[in-house]
Amino acid sequence: MIRAKKSLGQNFLIDQNVINKIINVVEIKDKNILEIGPGTGNLTLEILRKNPKKVILIEKDTILSNLLEKKFQKNVEIINKDILKINENILCDRSLIVFGNLPYNISTEILSKWILNLNKNKVWFSYLVLMFQKEVADRIISKFDTKDYGRLSVLANWRLKIKKILDVNADCFRPKPRVDSTVLFFEPKKNFFEFKNPKNLEKITRIFFMHRRKMIKKPYRQLFNNDDNIATKMGIDLNLRPQNLNFETYYELTKKYEYL
Repeated sequence: MIRAKKSLGQNFLIDQNVINKIINVVEIKDKNILEIGPGTGNLTLEILRKNPKKVILIEKDTILSNLLEKKFQKNVEIINKDILKINENILCDRSLIVFGNLPYNISTEILSKWILNLNKNKVWFSYLVLMFQKEVADRIISKFDTKDYGRLSVLANWRLKIKKILDVNADCFRPKPRVDSTVLFFEPKKNFFEFKNPKNLEKITRIFFMHRRKMIKKPYRQLFNNDDNIATKMGIDLNLRPQNLNFETYYELTKKYEYL
């Protein structure tokens, strides 16, 4: 019997109805598939039944990696590494459809890394079908002027179109987590703001949302050397709070910051 490791944030999806809904989000026949954290292979099995062209599994846990190798043999390629230490841009010479029940403890780090490392001209994936802790998913899909809106919302919506697929009850996992989950669908945007360095967007949002309940006057002046002219020209009221600025305002501020 395989025991989930709390240190790796392992919770294995066992509900067949939920698994079926996930793999039917997008057509995968004859496509290249990447699955992150396959665990015991419950989702993997259903992916293979859809006759994909190629299936790559990334599993950090060596015990699970060996189990998956025995279970699926030559039908999959298994990478026994930490997803955060892998250069996703060179995993496959064709774009991948990605499925992932992401570990709760590093899910935002994984998504942020992927977004910030996206190639401007060639995106390594065609679609992402990812499961997050519901609270995190709510932050990703939130709109400005709402309590969940924050840096993750701004970052994710910069390069990706996002759609909520379904909520998943904690009872659908073993061991049962303390929280519910949500499956999100991501598709790369064709048109987006281009930056000299995407990490500047991460910096801008991190500083603005560090004190999300306070006015943006202090973080703005910290970033723009006490020069209020840019805010004036953009029509930004510095007495607002970070959640009151929409996506486009943060993207425009990042571009202005890069030309300082």
